[in-house]
Amino acid sequence: MQLTDTHTHLYSDEFDSDRNVMIQRALEANVTRFFIPAIDSNHTEAMYELEKNYPENVFLMAGLHPCYVKEDYESELAHVEMQLQQRKFVAVGEIGIDLYWDKTTLPIQKIAFKRQIQFAKKHQLPIVIHCRESFDEIFEVLESEKSKDLFGIFHCFTGTFEQAHQAINYNMKLGIGGVVTFKNGKIDTFLNQIPIEHLVLETDSPYLAPVPFRGKRNESSYIDGIAEKVALLYGISKEEVARITTENSRQIFGI
Repeated sequence: MQLTDTHTHLYSDEFDSDRNVMIQRALEANVTRFFIPAIDSNHTEAMYELEKNYPENVFLMAGLHPCYVKEDYESELAHVEMQLQQRKFVAVGEIGIDLYWDKTTLPIQKIAFKRQIQFAKKHQLPIVIHCRESFDEIFEVLESEKSKDLFGIFHCFTGTFEQAHQAINYNMKLGIGGVVTFKNGKIDTFLNQIPIEHLVLETDSPYLAPVPFRGKRNESSYIDGIAEKVALLYGISKEEVARITTENSRQIFGI
């Protein structure tokens, strides 16, 4: 069995005391592929170091996280563009719109999101979308950029059944993480009505740990529990969930 964590911040400060031990735990739990989203230029070197230490397992994205779209966003976007020109990445992400923390930056968040979608198209890469309290705004930008070369993952999907179909119609897979195990997560009420070919698994570690670890630091080995919950919802084995979702991740990232 091979599990793929399509979204994990392994370079996070929260792993500084035991990063290698934590990654080894994941490898022993059959999680052998880690896809690493970018945040901003301050985290670039830590991402490169991670890739250097685990070249067979770690795959990097380039991008500017919407929560880090500030007054200096133009220089940050220039950094993303420069990286994409200099070396290989598997995706542009995580990018999108977040209206939970700061609604005042919506105009520049939209600009940054749209620009980075265009970077992805130019380099023939998927996008990985961060969406928090912003489905309408995200879909508005996706509609404006809709094309055959627009595809990717709707990271940490927490929307409705209708929003799931809307995301899929934009050539997006749904990133399913710890929320699927929450009593109030809601997506577990309709997920099995969506063909599993549209799903990938993720942890978003160190955030959003699944039950029974909810409220604690998340880590990539916990994706095993997420796969178990998805298997229960679909009435298939965990091994089959691992096989299908890993194949889905290969379709997106080309690895």
